[in-house]
Amino acid sequence: MKAYVLDDIGVYNLKEIDKPAPKEGEVLVCVKAAGICGSDIPRAYFTGTYHYPLIPGHEFAGQVVALGDGMGDKWLGKRVGVFPLIPCKECSPCRKKQYEMCQHYNYLGSRTDGGFAEYVTVPEWNLIELPVNVSFEQAAMMEPMAVALHSIRKCQVTKEDTVAVCGLGTIGLFVVMFLKRMGCKKVLGLGNKEFQKKSIQKLGVSEEEYCDIHTSDAEKWIFDQTGENGVDVFFECVGKNETISLGLQVVTAGGKVQLVGNPAGDMQFSKSLYWKILRKQISLYGTWNSSFTHEEEDDWNTVLTLLKQGEIHPEEMITHRFGMNQLLDGYGIMRDKTEDYVKILWEP
Repeated sequence: MKAYVLDDIGVYNLKEIDKPAPKEGEVLVCVKAAGICGSDIPRAYFTGTYHYPLIPGHEFAGQVVALGDGMGDKWLGKRVGVFPLIPCKECSPCRKKQYEMCQHYNYLGSRTDGGFAEYVTVPEWNLIELPVNVSFEQAAMMEPMAVALHSIRKCQVTKEDTVAVCGLGTIGLFVVMFLKRMGCKKVLGLGNKEFQKKSIQKLGVSEEEYCDIHTSDAEKWIFDQTGENGVDVFFECVGKNETISLGLQVVTAGGKVQLVGNPAGDMQFSKSLYWKILRKQISLYGTWNSSFTHEEEDDWNTVLTLLKQGEIHPEEMITHRFGMNQLLDGYGIMRDKTEDYVKILWEP
Protein backbone atom coordinates (compact mmCIF):
# COMPACT_ATOMS: atom_id res chain seq x y z
CA MET A 1 0.00 0.00 0.00
CA LYS A 2 0.95 3.66 -0.18
CA ALA A 3 1.61 5.47 3.09
CA TYR A 4 3.25 8.65 4.33
CA VAL A 5 6.09 7.47 6.54
CA LEU A 6 7.94 9.69 9.01
CA ASP A 7 11.47 8.27 9.38
CA ASP A 8 12.96 11.15 11.36
CA ILE A 9 12.36 14.84 12.00
CA GLY A 10 11.81 16.34 8.57
CA VAL A 11 12.21 13.01 6.79
CA TYR A 12 8.64 12.43 5.66
CA ASN A 13 7.79 10.76 2.36
CA LEU A 14 5.16 8.82 0.45
CA LYS A 15 6.28 5.19 0.24
CA GLU A 16 5.16 1.77 -0.86
CA ILE A 17 5.05 -0.49 2.21
CA ASP A 18 3.39 -3.74 3.21
CA LYS A 19 -0.32 -3.49 3.96
CA PRO A 20 -0.89 -4.31 7.64
CA ALA A 21 -2.88 -7.34 8.71
CA PRO A 22 -5.43 -6.95 11.53
CA LYS A 23 -4.72 -8.94 14.70
CA GLU A 24 -7.31 -10.44 17.02
CA GLY A 25 -9.72 -7.71 18.09
CA GLU A 26 -8.68 -5.43 15.23
CA VAL A 27 -10.07 -4.47 11.85
CA LEU A 28 -8.44 -3.15 8.70
CA VAL A 29 -9.82 0.23 7.66
CA CYS A 30 -9.53 1.58 4.13
CA VAL A 31 -8.98 5.29 4.73
CA LYS A 32 -11.37 7.56 2.83
CA ALA A 33 -10.66 10.96 4.42
CA ALA A 34 -8.17 12.31 6.96
CA GLY A 35 -7.54 15.76 8.39
CA ILE A 36 -4.20 17.35 9.22
CA CYS A 37 -4.13 18.48 12.85
CA GLY A 38 -2.02 21.39 14.07
CA SER A 39 -0.17 18.91 16.31
CA ASP A 40 0.94 16.96 13.23
CA ILE A 41 3.21 19.82 12.12
CA PRO A 42 5.71 19.88 15.03
CA ARG A 43 5.63 16.10 15.11
CA ALA A 44 6.84 15.97 11.50
CA TYR A 45 9.23 18.92 11.35
CA PHE A 46 10.32 20.17 14.78
CA THR A 47 9.92 18.10 17.94
CA GLY A 48 9.66 14.59 16.50
CA THR A 49 7.64 11.69 17.83
CA TYR A 50 7.89 8.64 20.07
CA HIS A 51 9.52 6.27 17.60
CA TYR A 52 10.40 5.86 13.94
CA PRO A 53 9.25 4.90 11.43
CA LEU A 54 5.70 6.17 12.03
CA ILE A 55 2.66 6.83 9.86
CA PRO A 56 1.00 9.99 11.30
CA GLY A 57 -2.68 10.94 11.10
CA HIS A 58 -5.26 10.69 13.89
CA GLU A 59 -8.28 12.45 12.35
CA PHE A 60 -9.66 9.95 9.86
CA ALA A 61 -12.61 7.88 8.70
CA GLY A 62 -13.01 5.00 6.29
CA GLN A 63 -14.50 1.60 5.58
CA VAL A 64 -13.76 -1.74 7.24
CA VAL A 65 -12.39 -4.16 4.63
CA ALA A 66 -10.92 -7.00 6.73
CA LEU A 67 -11.23 -8.50 10.20
CA GLY A 68 -8.83 -10.06 12.68
CA ASP A 69 -9.14 -13.64 13.88
CA GLY A 70 -12.04 -14.60 16.09
CA MET A 71 -14.34 -11.74 15.11
CA GLY A 72 -17.83 -12.02 13.70
CA ASP A 73 -18.78 -10.18 10.56
CA LYS A 74 -20.48 -7.26 12.33
CA TRP A 75 -18.02 -4.65 11.08
CA LEU A 76 -17.15 -5.95 7.62
CA GLY A 77 -18.03 -3.32 5.03
CA LYS A 78 -19.13 -0.77 7.64
CA ARG A 79 -18.38 2.92 7.24
CA VAL A 80 -16.64 4.09 10.40
CA GLY A 81 -15.16 6.98 12.32
CA VAL A 82 -12.20 6.23 14.58
CA PHE A 83 -11.47 7.39 18.13
CA PRO A 84 -7.65 7.63 18.01
CA LEU A 85 -6.78 7.08 21.68
CA ILE A 86 -6.31 3.42 22.60
CA PRO A 87 -6.80 3.14 26.38
CA CYS A 88 -5.22 0.53 28.63
CA LYS A 89 -8.64 -0.05 30.31
CA GLU A 90 -6.86 -0.95 33.56
CA CYS A 91 -5.69 2.30 35.19
CA SER A 92 -7.81 4.32 37.62
CA PRO A 93 -9.30 6.74 35.02
CA CYS A 94 -10.09 3.87 32.67
CA ARG A 95 -11.93 2.01 35.42
CA LYS A 96 -14.14 5.13 35.71
CA LYS A 97 -14.62 5.19 31.91
CA GLN A 98 -12.53 8.38 31.75
CA TYR A 99 -10.54 6.92 28.89
CA GLU A 100 -9.30 10.29 27.65
CA MET A 101 -7.26 10.51 30.87
CA CYS A 102 -5.77 7.02 30.54
CA GLN A 103 -2.34 6.86 32.17
CA HIS A 104 -0.92 4.23 29.81
CA TYR A 105 -2.57 4.93 26.47
CA ASN A 106 -1.51 4.21 22.91
CA TYR A 107 -2.44 6.64 20.15
CA LEU A 108 -3.06 6.21 16.44
CA GLY A 109 -0.87 8.56 14.46
CA SER A 110 1.60 9.49 17.20
CA ARG A 111 2.51 6.35 19.16
CA THR A 112 1.39 3.79 16.60
CA ASP A 113 0.64 4.01 12.88
CA GLY A 114 -2.25 6.23 11.92
CA GLY A 115 -4.42 7.28 9.04
CA PHE A 116 -2.15 8.88 6.43
CA ALA A 117 -2.08 5.62 4.52
CA GLU A 118 -4.38 3.65 2.25
CA TYR A 119 -5.05 1.19 5.09
CA VAL A 120 -4.67 1.19 8.87
CA THR A 121 -5.38 -1.40 11.56
CA VAL A 122 -7.71 -0.19 14.31
CA PRO A 123 -8.96 -1.91 17.49
CA GLU A 124 -12.64 -2.79 17.19
CA TRP A 125 -13.26 -0.88 20.44
CA ASN A 126 -12.23 2.39 18.76
CA LEU A 127 -14.80 2.23 15.95
CA ILE A 128 -18.00 4.24 15.67
CA GLU A 129 -20.40 3.31 12.87
CA LEU A 130 -21.48 6.11 10.55
CA PRO A 131 -25.08 6.63 9.46
CA VAL A 132 -25.59 6.69 5.70
CA ASN A 133 -26.13 10.46 5.69
CA VAL A 134 -22.84 11.27 7.42
CA SER A 135 -20.01 11.65 4.91
CA PHE A 136 -16.45 10.45 5.33
CA GLU A 137 -15.20 14.03 5.26
CA GLN A 138 -17.59 15.00 8.05
CA ALA A 139 -16.54 11.94 10.05
CA ALA A 140 -12.86 12.81 9.61
CA MET A 141 -13.59 15.99 11.59
CA MET A 142 -15.35 14.23 14.46
CA GLU A 143 -12.14 14.18 16.50
CA PRO A 144 -11.58 17.98 16.61
CA MET A 145 -15.33 18.56 17.03
CA ALA A 146 -15.42 16.17 20.01
CA VAL A 147 -12.40 17.95 21.52
CA ALA A 148 -14.22 21.28 21.22
CA LEU A 149 -17.43 19.90 22.71
CA HIS A 150 -15.49 18.25 25.54
CA SER A 151 -13.97 21.60 26.54
CA ILE A 152 -17.40 23.26 26.67
CA ARG A 153 -18.80 20.46 28.81
CA LYS A 154 -15.78 20.50 31.10
CA CYS A 155 -16.35 24.07 32.29
CA GLN A 156 -20.15 23.74 32.18
CA VAL A 157 -20.96 26.73 29.98
CA THR A 158 -24.59 27.82 30.01
CA LYS A 159 -26.45 29.81 27.37
CA GLU A 160 -26.68 32.73 29.82
CA ASP A 161 -22.89 33.08 29.93
CA THR A 162 -20.90 35.74 28.12
CA VAL A 163 -18.02 33.84 26.53
CA ALA A 164 -14.76 34.78 24.81
CA VAL A 165 -12.90 32.37 22.53
CA CYS A 166 -9.25 33.27 21.97
CA GLY A 167 -7.58 31.44 19.09
CA LEU A 168 -9.70 30.76 16.03
CA GLY A 169 -8.04 27.77 14.44
CA THR A 170 -10.03 24.59 13.86
CA ILE A 171 -10.70 23.86 17.54
CA GLY A 172 -11.54 27.46 18.41
CA LEU A 173 -13.97 27.74 15.51
CA PHE A 174 -15.64 24.47 16.49
CA VAL A 175 -15.97 25.81 20.06
CA VAL A 176 -17.72 28.87 18.63
CA MET A 177 -19.92 26.63 16.46
CA PHE A 178 -21.14 24.66 19.49
CA LEU A 179 -21.56 27.77 21.65
CA LYS A 180 -23.73 29.45 19.02
CA ARG A 181 -25.73 26.26 18.55
CA MET A 182 -26.49 26.07 22.28
CA GLY A 183 -27.70 29.68 22.24
CA CYS A 184 -25.05 31.50 24.27
CA LYS A 185 -26.26 35.09 24.57
CA LYS A 186 -22.88 36.66 23.77
CA VAL A 187 -19.87 35.03 22.11
CA LEU A 188 -16.75 37.12 21.49
CA GLY A 189 -13.99 35.94 19.17
CA LEU A 190 -10.31 36.92 19.36
CA GLY A 191 -8.09 36.11 16.40
CA ASN A 192 -5.28 37.54 14.33
CA LYS A 193 -6.30 37.21 10.69
CA GLU A 194 -8.93 38.77 8.44
CA PHE A 195 -9.68 35.22 7.29
CA GLN A 196 -10.55 34.22 10.86
CA LYS A 197 -12.86 37.19 11.12
CA LYS A 198 -14.73 36.03 8.02
CA SER A 199 -14.82 32.44 9.30
CA ILE A 200 -16.33 33.38 12.65
CA GLN A 201 -18.91 35.62 10.99
CA LYS A 202 -20.16 32.60 9.05
CA LEU A 203 -20.91 31.01 12.44
CA GLY A 204 -23.09 33.91 13.52
CA VAL A 205 -20.63 36.17 15.35
CA SER A 206 -20.97 39.78 14.25
CA GLU A 207 -18.11 41.98 13.06
CA GLU A 208 -18.41 44.00 16.28
CA GLU A 209 -17.93 40.81 18.34
CA TYR A 210 -14.57 40.04 16.73
CA CYS A 211 -11.23 41.45 17.93
CA ASP A 212 -7.89 41.29 16.12
CA ILE A 213 -5.49 40.86 19.01
CA HIS A 214 -2.57 42.14 16.92
CA THR A 215 -4.13 45.51 16.16
CA SER A 216 -6.33 46.10 19.23
CA ASP A 217 -5.98 46.27 22.99
CA ALA A 218 -7.79 42.98 23.61
CA GLU A 219 -8.22 43.52 27.35
CA LYS A 220 -9.80 46.96 26.90
CA TRP A 221 -11.93 45.67 24.01
CA ILE A 222 -13.40 42.84 26.11
CA PHE A 223 -14.28 45.18 28.97
CA ASP A 224 -15.84 47.61 26.48
CA GLN A 225 -17.91 44.77 25.00
CA THR A 226 -19.12 43.61 28.42
CA GLY A 227 -19.91 46.90 30.12
CA GLU A 228 -16.71 46.60 32.18
CA ASN A 229 -17.95 43.31 33.69
CA GLY A 230 -15.61 40.94 31.87
CA VAL A 231 -16.60 37.54 30.53
CA ASP A 232 -18.00 34.60 32.44
CA VAL A 233 -15.90 32.06 30.52
CA PHE A 234 -12.66 32.51 28.55
CA PHE A 235 -11.55 29.73 26.18
CA GLU A 236 -7.80 29.78 25.56
CA CYS A 237 -7.23 27.89 22.30
CA VAL A 238 -3.71 29.19 21.58
CA GLY A 239 -1.42 27.75 24.24
CA LYS A 240 0.65 30.85 24.97
CA ASN A 241 1.51 32.59 28.22
CA GLU A 242 0.22 35.98 27.10
CA THR A 243 -3.22 34.72 26.05
CA ILE A 244 -3.68 32.71 29.24
CA SER A 245 -2.74 35.87 31.15
CA LEU A 246 -5.30 37.80 29.10
CA GLY A 247 -7.98 35.33 30.10
CA LEU A 248 -7.17 35.71 33.78
CA GLN A 249 -7.35 39.49 33.42
CA VAL A 250 -10.72 39.63 31.68
CA VAL A 251 -12.88 37.01 33.40
CA THR A 252 -15.38 38.36 35.89
CA ALA A 253 -15.27 37.55 39.60
CA GLY A 254 -16.03 33.86 39.94
CA GLY A 255 -15.32 33.38 36.23
CA LYS A 256 -13.79 30.42 34.42
CA VAL A 257 -10.73 30.06 32.19
CA GLN A 258 -10.81 26.93 30.04
CA LEU A 259 -7.39 25.89 28.73
CA VAL A 260 -7.63 24.10 25.37
CA GLY A 261 -4.55 25.05 23.30
CA ASN A 262 -1.47 22.82 23.29
CA PRO A 263 1.37 24.70 25.03
CA ALA A 264 3.83 26.54 22.80
CA GLY A 265 6.30 26.83 25.70
CA ASP A 266 6.59 27.16 29.46
CA MET A 267 3.93 29.10 31.35
CA GLN A 268 4.70 31.62 34.09
CA PHE A 269 2.35 33.86 36.08
CA SER A 270 3.35 37.15 37.68
CA LYS A 271 2.61 37.64 41.36
CA SER A 272 -0.10 40.20 40.54
CA LEU A 273 -1.79 37.81 38.12
CA TYR A 274 -1.70 35.01 40.67
CA TRP A 275 -3.40 37.34 43.13
CA LYS A 276 -6.19 37.85 40.59
CA ILE A 277 -6.81 34.10 40.52
CA LEU A 278 -7.16 34.13 44.30
CA ARG A 279 -9.10 37.33 44.82
CA LYS A 280 -11.51 36.86 41.92
CA GLN A 281 -11.83 33.16 42.81
CA ILE A 282 -11.23 32.17 39.20
CA SER A 283 -11.73 28.54 38.22
CA LEU A 284 -8.97 27.29 35.92
CA TYR A 285 -9.86 24.22 33.84
CA GLY A 286 -7.67 21.96 31.76
CA THR A 287 -9.00 19.72 29.04
CA TRP A 288 -7.49 17.26 26.61
CA ASN A 289 -9.00 14.96 24.03
CA SER A 290 -12.65 13.89 24.37
CA SER A 291 -14.92 11.25 25.88
CA PHE A 292 -15.66 8.00 24.06
CA THR A 293 -17.44 5.39 26.17
CA HIS A 294 -19.81 3.86 23.59
CA GLU A 295 -22.66 5.58 25.41
CA GLU A 296 -25.20 7.91 23.83
CA GLU A 297 -24.13 10.94 25.86
CA ASP A 298 -20.35 10.75 25.28
CA ASP A 299 -18.73 13.45 23.15
CA TRP A 300 -18.30 11.33 20.03
CA ASN A 301 -21.84 9.96 20.01
CA THR A 302 -23.24 13.42 20.71
CA VAL A 303 -21.33 14.85 17.73
CA LEU A 304 -22.46 11.94 15.56
CA THR A 305 -26.11 12.52 16.51
CA LEU A 306 -25.82 16.20 15.59
CA LEU A 307 -24.27 15.26 12.24
CA LYS A 308 -26.97 12.69 11.57
CA GLN A 309 -29.68 15.24 12.34
CA GLY A 310 -28.03 17.85 10.11
CA GLU A 311 -27.65 20.32 12.98
CA ILE A 312 -23.94 21.02 12.39
CA HIS A 313 -22.00 21.36 9.15
CA PRO A 314 -18.26 20.94 9.74
CA GLU A 315 -17.63 20.48 6.01
CA GLU A 316 -18.00 24.26 5.72
CA MET A 317 -14.68 24.52 7.59
CA ILE A 318 -12.77 22.63 4.88
CA THR A 319 -10.56 25.06 2.98
CA HIS A 320 -8.31 22.60 1.13
CA ARG A 321 -8.67 19.08 -0.21
CA PHE A 322 -5.65 17.11 -1.38
CA GLY A 323 -5.35 13.75 -3.11
CA MET A 324 -3.01 10.81 -2.53
CA ASN A 325 0.20 12.42 -3.79
CA GLN A 326 -0.42 15.89 -2.34
CA LEU A 327 -0.58 15.46 1.45
CA LEU A 328 2.76 17.19 2.03
CA ASP A 329 1.44 20.24 0.16
CA GLY A 330 -1.10 20.57 2.96
CA TYR A 331 1.61 20.14 5.58
CA GLY A 332 3.61 22.89 3.88
CA ILE A 333 0.70 25.32 3.96
CA MET A 334 0.25 24.77 7.69
CA ARG A 335 3.97 24.84 8.51
CA ASP A 336 4.87 27.91 6.44
CA LYS A 337 1.52 29.77 6.68
CA THR A 338 1.61 30.40 2.94
CA GLU A 339 -2.19 30.40 2.63
CA ASP A 340 -5.19 30.97 4.86
CA TYR A 341 -6.72 27.69 6.03
CA VAL A 342 -9.03 26.14 8.60
CA LYS A 343 -9.23 22.40 7.95
CA ILE A 344 -7.03 20.73 5.36
CA LEU A 345 -8.36 17.33 4.31
CA TRP A 346 -6.56 14.46 2.63
CA GLU A 347 -8.68 12.14 0.48
CA PRO A 348 -6.58 9.28 -0.93
